[in-house]
Amino acid sequence: MKLRKPDSKGNIIVGTTGILILMLLLMCIFVLSSINYIQNQNIESQANDNFKYIIDDYSTNLEVLGRESIAEATEKVYNGLPVHDSEGQIKKNLDKHLNMKNDEFEDKYDVDLSSEVLSVEASDSPWKVLFRVKLNGEKDDERFSQIIERNATIEGLRDPLPIAKLTIVSGVMAYDDKIHYKTALSAYMLLHDLDSPESYIEATAPMTIKKCPYDPYVHHGDPGVLDDCLDTGYFHESADGSCYLCRLEGKGKCPHYGMEVFIQTHTPLGNESLSCSDHVVFADHYNGEKIDPNDWDSLILDSSHRKKYGLSDYGNATD
Repeated sequence: MKLRKPDSKGNIIVGTTGILILMLLLMCIFVLSSINYIQNQNIESQANDNFKYIIDDYSTNLEVLGRESIAEATEKVYNGLPVHDSEGQIKKNLDKHLNMKNDEFEDKYDVDLSSEVLSVEASDSPWKVLFRVKLNGEKDDERFSQIIERNATIEGLRDPLPIAKLTIVSGVMAYDDKIHYKTALSAYMLLHDLDSPESYIEATAPMTIKKCPYDPYVHHGDPGVLDDCLDTGYFHESADGSCYLCRLEGKGKCPHYGMEVFIQTHTPLGNESLSCSDHVVFADHYNGEKIDPNDWDSLILDSSHRKKYGLSDYGNATD
């Protein structure tokens, strides 16, 4: 019997068919894997978007709750209670608010949140306080952890420095959106052996923090600007003044970039006395003179503050 030689054409067909089947299987596996990958990516993307929305919403609330926490510390000062550690007091207030917010978010988003206030700091701007909060979240099998930084404005809050520095037992009063020093400031000056304390009897100062819009400040020498500044009660940026956090502690000056406000006298006296920027009255203690000797309500300023506010020649026309 003769053996038949292998049919080369048949082998080629079988081999080709096998390769095609294998390639088809590989393509099916690839397509299924790709579909599964895309679905997983979509789920992960959707989860990330949900967390991003939650964090954005939380960040917005942080600005509001941070401001409320500062206001609560200010309220404590105005109630006659000292704040020795303003950062610690505000952190305590904010932690309380955030714990309540975490419960609210759990009901709203079905997410388990925990938070920790890491720091409360003076910022580069005297009009804002910087908050850092660590936020942890968990929803289903997804988790996130992020540090959120937000600034809260102090504009519109009450100035705590006069009350914190002199205390309410001194007789200083707050009404009509002004600080009324009565005899408290002159008594403080007398106690510290400062010149002409009688000049500051019945002195007044703005109570609510309002950022002065006349910047650069030399424009205070322009017609009508100083009068509007005093009538409205504006505060001014100052490297020598104290920031809001230090004002809560009764510090007239501090290492941070702060603010100053004019303490306005109402006296016919023309005596040389303390320059009326609040950091000078409460900390630096150097003298100035009335910028308009004929005006009972004139500011008492030293030469450097006159230059800063463009008031070097103020009142000369009435001399």
